[in-house]
Amino acid sequence: MANYKNEGYDPEEINALKDECRQEGKSFIYVEDDDLDVLESGECVHIQFPGQYQGQEVVYDTLVYTLRLHHSSLVYEMAVDQVRKTYPEYVPPEDRTPGYKITPEMEEEAETALTEIIEEIEETETVKVQEHVELDLESDYGIALDVCLNVEEITDEVIENFIRTFKSNALSLDNTLYSFTSEADE
Repeated sequence: MANYKNEGYDPEEINALKDECRQEGKSFIYVEDDDLDVLESGECVHIQFPGQYQGQEVVYDTLVYTLRLHHSSLVYEMAVDQVRKTYPEYVPPEDRTPGYKITPEMEEEAETALTEIIEEIEETETVKVQEHVELDLESDYGIALDVCLNVEEITDEVIENFIRTFKSNALSLDNTLYSFTSEADE
């Protein structure tokens, strides 16, 4: 029995994944990921599928998400960075540790500034995004793929189409740069 440094290259792992795919009737399986609360939104999924890389079978450990989600994430990160220049003690709610303290007034000021900066970034179309696929050959498990597609929702059909075109080297990405505005616009 060979001992693989990266289990995503182990034929036993790959065959087990192929069996799971057959049982699901799909070319991929969904991976439960507690770190990604956006997975429930339909805009992001974590999947795995068997494939080939340079003639060798491998597990592709893949995150597939929408262009809109990618854009809003980049806008949010940029806005938080700008807010922290004015309010260095501000920590976004998702990054707060149990002992974090901020005065309600300071938090309200920071949150208002954050909202205004997000609106400005969107209005000026400072952030533009395009479809992309990034391979990470240094992944701990198989080959990590980061896939950003210009679709409204990540569905089984979208995933199957991506995998089919990816595996056949027929994937054609849209190089157009896009900018989005928040759907919460009144």
